[in-house]
Amino acid sequence: MRLKKLTLTAVLTAAALVMFVLESQLPPLTVIPGIKPGLSNIFTLFAMEALGPGWAFGLFLTRVTLGCVITGQGSAFLYSLAGGLCAYVLMLLLKKALRGNTLWVRSVLCAMAHNAGQMAAAAAITRTCAVWSYLPVLIPAAILAGTLTGLCAQLVLNRLEKAGLIPVNQVPNKQEEEANG
Repeated sequence: MRLKKLTLTAVLTAAALVMFVLESQLPPLTVIPGIKPGLSNIFTLFAMEALGPGWAFGLFLTRVTLGCVITGQGSAFLYSLAGGLCAYVLMLLLKKALRGNTLWVRSVLCAMAHNAGQMAAAAAITRTCAVWSYLPVLIPAAILAGTLTGLCAQLVLNRLEKAGLIPVNQVPNKQEEEANG
């Protein structure tokens, strides 16, 4: 089972990296800088639900690190890492509170947390709180992007679950909980 999860995580990470690189090549979607759909997050959401938090964290960390190296966006690494960590922690906290077909809701909230994490990194780097004034501009974009990525991940998970290809949203038994630590 561990080898299957590792293999699926590797495939999802590769797909997320391809999406990250493709998205970095797109022209700006709006006149407001820094707004992207975050389509590579679909794979992290999928991994969180289908494989578990540890595998999703590995995917996220690898995607952010290699994505910034491949695209030459080294300066974006700290922003991506800070935003992603905030989103990841919130996803963990919401996983038990919001169950069922609420992945898109969690995704929206995590997209907003991602923006807050990026703003915190920007405030720390620039040593000014003025960057926080940009957050109200980013929140509507986070709502749209979070809805899109969350619905995409939820649709794929639901279809694969219906087809019997992956067991999703099952409560792990006591042995699995002990094995996962």
